[in-house]
Amino acid sequence: MKLSKREFLQLTGAAGVAAAMPAGSATLAAVTGLENITGGLAVISVDERRARVAKAQRLLAEHGIDALLLEAGSALVYFTGVRWWRSERYTGAIIPRDGEIAFVTPYFEEPSVRESMSFGDDVRTWHEHENPFALVAGILADRGLKSGRIGIEETVRHFIVDGVQQAAPKFGIVSANPVTRGCRMYKSPAEIALMQAANDVTIAAYRHVHSRVEAGMSPAEISAMMDAATAALGGSPGFSMALLNEASAYPHGSDQPQVVQEGGVILMDCGCSVHDYESDISRTWVFGEPTAKQRRVWETVRRGQELALETATVGTPAGQVDDVVRAYYESQGYGPGYRTPGLSHRLGHGIGMDGHEPVNFVHGEATPLAPGMCFSNEPGIYLFGEFGVRLEDCLYMTDGGPKLFTALSPSLDRPFG
Repeated sequence: MKLSKREFLQLTGAAGVAAAMPAGSATLAAVTGLENITGGLAVISVDERRARVAKAQRLLAEHGIDALLLEAGSALVYFTGVRWWRSERYTGAIIPRDGEIAFVTPYFEEPSVRESMSFGDDVRTWHEHENPFALVAGILADRGLKSGRIGIEETVRHFIVDGVQQAAPKFGIVSANPVTRGCRMYKSPAEIALMQAANDVTIAAYRHVHSRVEAGMSPAEISAMMDAATAALGGSPGFSMALLNEASAYPHGSDQPQVVQEGGVILMDCGCSVHDYESDISRTWVFGEPTAKQRRVWETVRRGQELALETATVGTPAGQVDDVVRAYYESQGYGPGYRTPGLSHRLGHGIGMDGHEPVNFVHGEATPLAPGMCFSNEPGIYLFGEFGVRLEDCLYMTDGGPKLFTALSPSLDRPFG
């Protein structure tokens, strides 16, 4: 079986990576001396997953929804522990307002699905010539539901929704956002601990890679070093973006070839996962001596991060955090609004098991901040045709306000302290 690079790194860790890399290579240097820092972490317990289902059932009742329908993906893992992939064959779960959870999967997948189930016994299977959504209707009937409302988790694909509507025509289809978001937006201490570990891995990998970046390196070479260091430290590499020189002016880069050069900006945006929970950190620095303009832009972006932290208090609408930072940038001559030169994207996004989760630090978002919510704090200023600066650290809300997973970048000259 041929493994992808990511699978190889996850399986082998530092020793395996070192053995596979040629002596003296930049990637080998990126893992030398690194050790796994994630050992001994507690994974999400069965009791916590059961408590999540119980909370979902309370929210179903509160919002007048009779059942919650999930398919393979992070929501299924969140509630049940079942890790599966999405295909044209439906595998998922139904959480009724009252009664036990039930699973639906192809007959030949049942043994594999059961391996990752945290709890529950009701697994209904279908053969290739059968309709899986008839099983969904049967589960509802067995839970005493002949009609009502089915809440659909927001990432469930259309063919599944359509199949359920046809198989259970007496049920209305509604958004399950009040239920799923009502659970997933508020992280438990166990979730926070895993996110902290993921952030610890990413910042440690950054520190290790930063001193090993050399003139002439390509973005791919830098990203490979970051992935290797992340795996050696115990994280599952998620993304490692390195934007060099003018490419840093565009938030997600450019296809134009770039290499590290004297006086050029290096903007990196990287993240990993640890036991399903994500990190997302950006750093910007200059290879060599920065110009006065580069320093000024960097300091302005850094002040935006500080203003976001000062604004993000419990009860504050999430959109207000974006508004305050954007207003400051406008006072410095950027914008207006989302125009460039300036901050052309939202200030931040929710984060947890997915790198991007609801809700966001974005204009117009009225959701009040509350303990347990987690966000990225990632202002940037982009000067098309020249360069860009982005600084990103993630935070979680506590009763006393926001708390960072990683310390803000100290300075342009010392991006990692």
